[in-house]
Amino acid sequence: MISNPSLWQSFFENHCQDDVNRLAGKVSQTGEPASLYVDAGKLTVFQGGALLQELISRPEAVIAHAEEGLARAYNIYNVDLEGCRVRFVNLPQHVRRNIRNIRSGQIGRFVAIEGIIRKATEVKPRIVEAVFECDNCAKKIRVQQETSILQTNVVKPHECPACKSKRVRLLSEESIKIDSQRIKIQEYPENLRGGEQPLTIDVLIEGDIAGRLNPGDRVVINGIVRDEYRKKSYAELVYIYANSFEVLQQEYEDIEITDADRERILELSREHNIHEKIARSIAPAIYGHEDIKLAIALQLFGGIPKKLPDGTELRGDIHILLVGDPGVAKSKIIKYIHRIAPRSVLVTGKGASAAGLTASAVRDELDGRWTAEAGALVLADKGICVVDELDKMRSEDRDAMHDALEDQVVAINKAGLNVTFRTRCSLLAAANPKFSRFDRYLPLAEQIDLPASLISRFDLIFTVLDEPDRERDREVSLQIITNHDSPEEVRPAIEPELLRKYIAYARQNITRVRLSEEAKRIIVDFYVELRSKAKQGPVPVTARQIEALIRLAEASAKLRLSDVVSREDAELAIRLVLKSLEQIALDPETGELDIDYVMGTPKAQRDKIAVILQIVEELENLTPKGAPEDEIIRTAEEKGIDAERARAILRKLKERGSVFCPRMGYYKVVRLG
Repeated sequence: MISNPSLWQSFFENHCQDDVNRLAGKVSQTGEPASLYVDAGKLTVFQGGALLQELISRPEAVIAHAEEGLARAYNIYNVDLEGCRVRFVNLPQHVRRNIRNIRSGQIGRFVAIEGIIRKATEVKPRIVEAVFECDNCAKKIRVQQETSILQTNVVKPHECPACKSKRVRLLSEESIKIDSQRIKIQEYPENLRGGEQPLTIDVLIEGDIAGRLNPGDRVVINGIVRDEYRKKSYAELVYIYANSFEVLQQEYEDIEITDADRERILELSREHNIHEKIARSIAPAIYGHEDIKLAIALQLFGGIPKKLPDGTELRGDIHILLVGDPGVAKSKIIKYIHRIAPRSVLVTGKGASAAGLTASAVRDELDGRWTAEAGALVLADKGICVVDELDKMRSEDRDAMHDALEDQVVAINKAGLNVTFRTRCSLLAAANPKFSRFDRYLPLAEQIDLPASLISRFDLIFTVLDEPDRERDREVSLQIITNHDSPEEVRPAIEPELLRKYIAYARQNITRVRLSEEAKRIIVDFYVELRSKAKQGPVPVTARQIEALIRLAEASAKLRLSDVVSREDAELAIRLVLKSLEQIALDPETGELDIDYVMGTPKAQRDKIAVILQIVEELENLTPKGAPEDEIIRTAEEKGIDAERARAILRKLKERGSVFCPRMGYYKVVRLG
């Protein structure tokens, strides 16, 4: 072994003198030990790389030598660097290990693992040198504590070395402590093959680097692989004792695009039918659903996020919800997106962990401490979150998802934790109606178990119905037969790997998009024209739809690898928004678009409710008991409201507390004050 303190002293003085001086300056100002970060690239040329190889194979001894060498190294401030840590970053690629490839052969070796932080405990002090006092002779005894991820108790001396008494007490204020934190790091969801579950590994972080990482961060952890055994079960726990970490930019740069890929991508972007071609590359084994596939294609590219001068942030991510009958391939479509999206997370509505869809405070399984755990939307930051059975999500997620979808943040304030996570992702979700089949004559809010305020966060909502149609049924059956009989014929228009790179290239390079004057005019005219109908009837759209139109139009331009939204992009966005509105906001009674129909109370319904309330108010003095129900129904029928609808409105008014029944079959209006 060539490593020794003198060799490291020489390395620091000849290759890192400026860094050592900066460290010394910091120590002279604060009076506290700090860390020196060493680029491992410098070790590849020092001593022929032999020191680097020893760091990898025998890290405990080598790091101890390095820190002793640092303490001896000259610095211009002439301060004592005893206690300063040496941390290594930018390790060579051959040191990188996937979490699932950490084996017994790596125990005791220095490795670098890359992943996403799933959860993190709060930072707490850990005693590294405990000081005890003998109750008999008052002698002070110092006991070094081993570094352990499982140990929660302080190791006491067996007896006093002076008087042999076994009665000693801990002097906490005199003991030496360091900050300690444990995190759980998970494999990147986008790097998994179909069917694989992401694996995790615990990481122990101590000293001045504790408390700097949060769930959702994408990082490289550099450290020593260690193992411990649980005392009760003797089960082995393998973990990383962190020496350093590097926070990675959460963008699409990790998708490798070669020159040949770039040439093919640019060639594809120039094809006149590129929108159709990409849409046909989504779930090719599923017949039809062209508009849904096109909308999802735009979602994969996304709009442009903006930050206004006052600090307000406007999201560019597009949220899409599919609602409909069972057996119409909703789940298959959205799960296909999970496979082809450059960065995605797939969960069911109840969530894959205690954190569910957003984030949560959970008790740690090792020491009972409260930890912040990232949910699916946090893990999908800067990507797409695919959620099946959204209607079955937990009540906690319903409360948190409003901010998670619109403001793209979720906050935890529980058990002493105060953490904010970013959720800058698109949501592609599927939901089932409460009564199995979707009823086109009932408002959407009455059919799925989601609050109306949450439904309004989606840019596009499509209904997927299973309705008999002779020609369509023939095409669907032929497609299914082809899938089984000749699967090699079921080819996407663009191969999945190339499509992944196309999307990543667009998101890397098209970061600013402006609306052409013609596109602006088309969007404004569409909105004003549609809103003008509200003078005579229901309100068909709100300002939310304008933002959806802009996001979709920008995504259409990005899909073409253009930084200008054209007339065609704006018209495509309008077509998709209208298609969505016609499916969920068309009041079957009036045949008009009514955005309030989505939320469960369309204008026509509100008008009838007002009429029934007026009738009850006019008739409640007919008898001491109140307005007779039969008389209310008869009067309602005279005003054009059929008996069944009138009775349904009465029930709803009673549920809301607008009317009450003094006696069975009689109604009075509830008055406040």
